[in-house]
Amino acid sequence: MISDRVLLALLRHGVRAGRIDLTLADGSQHSFGPGGAPAVGVVLHDPTLPRRFLVRPDLTLGEAYVDGRLTLRDNDIRSFITFLLRNVRGRKIPAPLARFSSCARWARSWLNANSLGIARSNVAHHYDISPELYGLFLDDTRQYTCAYFRRPDMTLEEAQAAKMAHIGAKLLLRPGMRVLDIGCGFGTLALTLARDHGVEVVGVTLSEVQLAEARARAHAAGLDGQVTFRMTDYRAVTDSFDRVVSVGMMEHVGLRHLRAYFQKVADLLTADGVALIHYIGRWSPPAEISPWFNKYIFPGAYCPSLSEASRVVEKSGLILADLEVWRGHYERTLQEWLKRFDRNLDRVRTLQDDRFIRMWRYYLQSAELSFSEAFLVIHQLQLAKARGTVPMTREYLYSARNT
Repeated sequence: MISDRVLLALLRHGVRAGRIDLTLADGSQHSFGPGGAPAVGVVLHDPTLPRRFLVRPDLTLGEAYVDGRLTLRDNDIRSFITFLLRNVRGRKIPAPLARFSSCARWARSWLNANSLGIARSNVAHHYDISPELYGLFLDDTRQYTCAYFRRPDMTLEEAQAAKMAHIGAKLLLRPGMRVLDIGCGFGTLALTLARDHGVEVVGVTLSEVQLAEARARAHAAGLDGQVTFRMTDYRAVTDSFDRVVSVGMMEHVGLRHLRAYFQKVADLLTADGVALIHYIGRWSPPAEISPWFNKYIFPGAYCPSLSEASRVVEKSGLILADLEVWRGHYERTLQEWLKRFDRNLDRVRTLQDDRFIRMWRYYLQSAELSFSEAFLVIHQLQLAKARGTVPMTREYLYSARNT
């Protein structure tokens, strides 16, 4: 087939790192690459895959693996994705194609209208899968966001606690303040801030599963009167708050709505308010997230570059008081999640089928490698309404750590 020959030609000239042993659907075997790691074995069971790959490579590979139409030697997802990322890294697209690709990316991202109804549907797609599933791979704090490994020997639980303490310090909390937690997840951050700092917290989410557990956790902790969880979109909130925190939510807003998001944060803050926005960003120029991720894992998601985020922050009237970039932390977090998921596979199989398990393992490992081998990082933006609200140095963070 012509598509087979084209694919083989691309591999023959394009593999610069590692080695691939490829078996096509007709049984023919081919090997490419200089050798060394990563070395992968790939078997295509569907003769249409080469043609599909040439049109939409990322989506085709993810779908084919999950559906079982592509299998890997030793089921080694990590080596397979590492091989792909290392061999596409640094590839230069001809200028006319690059401009077309950039315009197409911008158009697709901008047309992603994350309206209230669509936003709720997107959240339900990922977060309302099963009330039990997340407990099988998250740690006891039930935080589904990047941990902060302040020391290399930290456990996942310790690193999640360190993250919450770090965020609490950067929010400059005082007893009696009102705090809004946008995208509150299972409620752990809201409950921790209320308990440790004596603040009143309102958490908002669009996930029914998360809302139910957050409310139950607040009741169990005796914090019902201090922490309130609402099933509502952040755009519908009209209260005024001394502090706003958002962890792992802004990447679900979409490029088209970034300016409205930051403007809403500014509108919700009091005159001396402070916000801490923690999100998955990128150190590269703007680009879309993986089409496979967007279709199967996080519909409507977009990880902004720093230039995209800073551009809309400037227009909101908020002051960027501090910027922190986390490198290496999400890789370790995702590795820990995968270990726990694999330890609990027998229980997962009682909740989900094998196709879901393949999808989830592919998701966790490709996400990890998007940080370690590609362009993703964590950005923390500390934003203020007034110049003097945030201290001039970071000494307050270090002193808070030692108390």
